[in-house]
Amino acid sequence: MRNSPNRLVATIFGAVYILVGLLGFTATAGVDFVATDGGLLLGIFEVNPLHNIAHLLIGAALLIGGLSNVRAAKAVNLIVGAAYLLLGIVGFFIADTGANVLALNTADHFLHLASALILLGVALAADKNVAPREAV
Repeated sequence: MRNSPNRLVATIFGAVYILVGLLGFTATAGVDFVATDGGLLLGIFEVNPLHNIAHLLIGAALLIGGLSNVRAAKAVNLIVGAAYLLLGIVGFFIADTGANVLALNTADHFLHLASALILLGVALAADKNVAPREAV
């Protein structure tokens, strides 16, 4: 893992997102599962139970990829990074609508964009000798 930035980043991000998902449940007592307004995690990030589960699933994917091999870590960093880039952008447009089923707020959007930049940057720039899995 020490020789692969993709494995290191995927493992660290995976562990952090699992921790965030678990901590999120401390802020969502009494919040509806898909409430558009959630509880505040760390006093900044708005979350609801669905948002917490999303963090747990994303964290698990990153952790599994990071602990597996370089190819898996690179692929999961690329996929999660792309998804977070899309979510970060779309989040600005849905924040005050009924489509905001993850209870996203402005702090979430910027955190998702920052996560996307790091994950995509590492996936695209590091471990260049490892090709993505070819379609069969």
